[in-house]
Amino acid sequence: MTVALGIPALRVGVPAGASADAGSATEPPAGGVAARPRDAGAGLSDRFGRVATDLRVSLTDRCNLRCTYCMPAEGLPFLPRPALMSRTEIVRLVRLAAEHLGVRQVRFTGGEPLLRADLVDIVREVAALDPRPEISLTTNAIGLASRAAALAEAGLDRVNVSLDSIEPATFEAITRRPFLDRVLAGIDAVRSAGLLSTKVNAVLMRGVNDHQAVDLLDWALAGGHQLRFIEQMPLDADHSWSRTDMITAAEIRGLLEERYRLAPDDAPRDGAPAELYRVYDGERMLGRVGVIASVTEAFCSDCRRTRLTAEGRVRSCLFSHTETDLLEPMRSGASDDDLADLWRAAMWAKPAGHGLDDPTFAQPARTMSAIGG
Repeated sequence: MTVALGIPALRVGVPAGASADAGSATEPPAGGVAARPRDAGAGLSDRFGRVATDLRVSLTDRCNLRCTYCMPAEGLPFLPRPALMSRTEIVRLVRLAAEHLGVRQVRFTGGEPLLRADLVDIVREVAALDPRPEISLTTNAIGLASRAAALAEAGLDRVNVSLDSIEPATFEAITRRPFLDRVLAGIDAVRSAGLLSTKVNAVLMRGVNDHQAVDLLDWALAGGHQLRFIEQMPLDADHSWSRTDMITAAEIRGLLEERYRLAPDDAPRDGAPAELYRVYDGERMLGRVGVIASVTEAFCSDCRRTRLTAEGRVRSCLFSHTETDLLEPMRSGASDDDLADLWRAAMWAKPAGHGLDDPTFAQPARTMSAIGG
């Protein structure tokens, strides 16, 4: 199907995981969805009244860890460099999102975004945009120690670090790499660079690191980091995820309450994925902890995220089976208006929810590393 927008052979609804050279066009995302009405506004609205203002941009599908819940030990086939968005292309799409589509927050993800040699330049150019979005980075922190200062100087506002254990043997068992010292050094460097609001994301796995939940929280509270536990999601390459094996949000709270008292935080959630809890030792508040219950306590009704994969495809949902290609149209001469129309149409077709509770739910072909968190 060719979309007549004044540019050659625009392809939308590309099956997730398909090659960038995968032949002719397919049907639009969520085939049969009515066209976006002209009065729907200039932003990234959908049929259910949600408006996406948070953009996640994957900079690469490559990673220097092999976490058991994401990649097989031998790794995955990675995209060839020409298939990835260039720095100029990334900045153009972020500018389009900020100037024309109402995006206010941009998070660079991967894979591992620190593997991009031009990461500092990307951050600097995005920080120079007007309006300037808030800029954050999700990273495993390997290599961050040597780059944190430059990233802060370039305009990075905040860092999220993925860290599932502070026990060396457990860390190595999960990541298949003995790099815990590098991760901790990267977290320390973030503080030294003046970026003080570091968030630490942890996935608990039954019989692997669930018994370390309280120790991880102790470490985060002592270091002034906000820890966020994330339910394991069906985005692993081996497709071995099981609902019965995953640690649920209720179980996470129960593990933490063996030592601490948790109380729901009264700050507005405002579309954030984490439900925040105040952590008390007796009557003394020590800090906050977040729980991201993507599976058992889904927050789809207030989702405000839109995603770009490393090869420039829009995903309206983490669990999408279709994507809308912006990179090929951009390289073929599409105007900002053309690209904005494609992006708006992709988000208009966003489903009401991810469907994990549906008996017919099918795991996306892409893994988390290939999507961008």
